[in-house]
Amino acid sequence: MTAARVAPERVALVTGGIGGIGTAICQRLAQDGFRVVANHHPSEQEAAQAWKNDQAGIGLDIDTIAGDVSSFEDSRRMVAEIKERHGPVAVLVNCAGITRDKTFKKMEEDAWRAVIDVNLNSVFNVTRSVWEDMLEAGFGRVVNISSVNGQRGQFGQTNYATAKAGMHGFTMSLAQEGAAKGITVNTVSPGYVETAMTLAMRDDVREAIVAGVPMRRMGKPDEIASAVAFLVADENGYVTGANLPVNGGLFMH
Repeated sequence: MTAARVAPERVALVTGGIGGIGTAICQRLAQDGFRVVANHHPSEQEAAQAWKNDQAGIGLDIDTIAGDVSSFEDSRRMVAEIKERHGPVAVLVNCAGITRDKTFKKMEEDAWRAVIDVNLNSVFNVTRSVWEDMLEAGFGRVVNISSVNGQRGQFGQTNYATAKAGMHGFTMSLAQEGAAKGITVNTVSPGYVETAMTLAMRDDVREAIVAGVPMRRMGKPDEIASAVAFLVADENGYVTGANLPVNGGLFMH
């Protein structure tokens, strides 16, 4: 995929930006010339500072900001703070996500609500907070990080698969509203990706997953970041409402 060409210091916000996939996205966007702000949960303040120092250590000046994206009020506060520091958000990557896996028979209401709030309601909360500035600017890029399991479902993940499927319904609808205004809205649906979480799996579990992937390997965070970079680039402004699968052939539609 081609490297992005962007206006100088265009501001990009990545929710869940200090996670495994979020980190790769932040790094790629910073390398492509964006002024990147990585969101993290308020409880992760120390980890976020260490993360920011790590990025500086490899020559990347990436800002961090605390914000509970499951809260509409805190999302608005966070976006206002970014605007005051750096200017309005031109690119938003909704990457924040959690899992609370259980079979439906054993799933409690709090596990359902937590996943819907963080993985799906956050997409409304943060996008709604940046949308008016994008409309005013006549430019915007929104990329929602969904999942292959939002396309095919997954045993023990009714909450997660529901949230991830809902993200693309949001994408297709909002893409229609933004199309004439210079704003694109797209989804990226990763398959299994090498992150701290998947690398911590038991070897036999990880091997069984890999055996089911036609490419016989997990994806790399940089490969997800490359898909995001493609979608936010100025020259790809005719791509909107799309769901770009990056899953090694695990699910084809």
